[in-house]
Amino acid sequence: MPLTQANITLGTAGHIDHGKTALVKSLTGCEMDRLKEEKERGMSIDLGFAPCTIGDTQVGIVDVPGHENFVKTMVAGASGMDGVILVVAADDGVMPQTREHLDILTLLGIRHGLVALTKVDRVSADHLELARAELEDFLRGTFLEGAPILPISNVTGEGFDRFSEALWALVQSIRPKRVDGVFRVPLDRAFSVKGYGTVVAGIPVSGSAREDDEVVLLPQGVPGRIKRIQVYGRDSDVVMAGQCAALNVGHWDHRTIHRGNTVAAPGYFSPQQWYACKLQLLPQEKLVLKNGANVKFHTGTSEVNASVYPLEEGSLQAGGDYLIQVRSEAPLVAGPGDHFILRTLSPVRTVGGGSVIEATPRRLKRNRPGMPAELRQAAEALVDESRFVECCLRRAEQVAVGEGELAARAKVLRSRLQEILAGLVREKKALVLAPGLYAHPDAAADAGQQILAIVAEHHRRSPESPGVTVEQLRQLARFEKPVLDGLVAMLQSDGRLVERSQRLALPGHRASFQGEDTRYVEVIETLFRQQAFRPPGVEELVEKTGAPPATVEKVLRFLREHQRIIAVGEGLLFHREAVERAREVLIEHLRKEGRLESVDFKYLLDTTRKFAIPLLDYFDRVGILRRVGNTRYLRTPL
Repeated sequence: MPLTQANITLGTAGHIDHGKTALVKSLTGCEMDRLKEEKERGMSIDLGFAPCTIGDTQVGIVDVPGHENFVKTMVAGASGMDGVILVVAADDGVMPQTREHLDILTLLGIRHGLVALTKVDRVSADHLELARAELEDFLRGTFLEGAPILPISNVTGEGFDRFSEALWALVQSIRPKRVDGVFRVPLDRAFSVKGYGTVVAGIPVSGSAREDDEVVLLPQGVPGRIKRIQVYGRDSDVVMAGQCAALNVGHWDHRTIHRGNTVAAPGYFSPQQWYACKLQLLPQEKLVLKNGANVKFHTGTSEVNASVYPLEEGSLQAGGDYLIQVRSEAPLVAGPGDHFILRTLSPVRTVGGGSVIEATPRRLKRNRPGMPAELRQAAEALVDESRFVECCLRRAEQVAVGEGELAARAKVLRSRLQEILAGLVREKKALVLAPGLYAHPDAAADAGQQILAIVAEHHRRSPESPGVTVEQLRQLARFEKPVLDGLVAMLQSDGRLVERSQRLALPGHRASFQGEDTRYVEVIETLFRQQAFRPPGVEELVEKTGAPPATVEKVLRFLREHQRIIAVGEGLLFHREAVERAREVLIEHLRKEGRLESVDFKYLLDTTRKFAIPLLDYFDRVGILRRVGNTRYLRTPL
């Protein structure tokens, strides 16, 4: 019967010297104590990985150390487990690390397991029953309540047949990790192999990869390409989430790679120091974490010193669930939904854990209205990719977001993201503001109201103006150009915004020059009509109308906005009718003569060079003329 490799990893947990390593050796035939110190001391101090064949299926198994001094190593191993074998020696019973390991497994979200009651060859039948009863009481209320408790002996082999059956049932009850996500491996170790170069090892937490795929080493940011893959110690073309794997990336320097580093698909992850998290504190007596408390923060295979900041009012007390922000002393890589463990520095003990919601660029202000509710909504959405993508859309800083940025924030492959977005658009939970640019309807509606308020305020302050220019609106609203263009298009399609005279206005707005200065509008426009090709300047208008300079400027701005006068040069204005007449004269001459010397244009208009040359330059800019030296030609036949 062919052997099937399942992307499932089991692990051991339990107190020191309760038989974890011996049990794994019995199951796999592998010697898990590989370090010289482990063999000399008869004690596991590092993680051991091995393939384990159960029925016709091969899974991975990781053996973790049980000594209290190596709990940090135990956490690194447990982060990759899908199911656990809790090992308790019948002659010792439940011990301190039994309790701490079970707390850690619970906080890491592990929900499948069984119990191996080892060393039964050392106790009497009565003692064995007492040990079993103690275990049942200890496990009550935990995820292992009701799990099989299986007496075995690593010395005599007693109980292994029944244990193997239960282990097979455990494997069948575990759903393998999804492999369609972004590939990521928290590294356990790195070493060099002669002829191949650097090899890194760990258990991928998401996605899959093949030989020749590009990857990046984080936090170093060093790119690489996978040359060779081994899964459960055998060569493989592909590695999937949940499999114990080794990746050969030859040109990396293994001496610069450490446990806690990460290998990932490029473009999705970056090392960060601030993380918003959901925390559950253990119900320990007198446990309180103060604002800024210093702790050990474990996630994946990383262990860093960090500070904890509550994001809601009140202190962090035993047994409670809280929103927190963690600042790590060194940048690390974590993704939405990753589990973590908190341990105090002195005395060293596990006090809580939970899940990462998202990385944040800076410290969050807990008094910002709606922030805790937003984070809790994001935490709840993590169970469903589509809901989480919608949540990321809703919370986009610039209202709308491109596919690349959204994929990196939600940690979803671009191909999968496009499927999700198509569904959200159909369900009217996402809007396409421009090709590849998306916004949540609620965020777009809020931004739309902001734009309408800006336009309304402009109408209030300048009722004579037909509206705001796009550039004015961009400066006031502070949206990036593609976002603003998409929002304006949305408002125009809804009929809530109109364009008049190349300006944006509310549909009901009618520009009107109000107050006692209204009388100057007609007077000034008439002067421009009368002096068509020798138009008046501001000083002349002040002199002829008797209006204050500020009033003249206001009237000129009004006439320009309504395109009744046109700026053809710096500070030089013509009535639009004069510009049109000059255009007709120019074209008629060029059709007849084929060319025009610049100096001759003033004679055609009966004006001076001061006014003629700026008009010619204007017609150059708007695409009517083609200039060669001081000679003008029609750019295209009219």
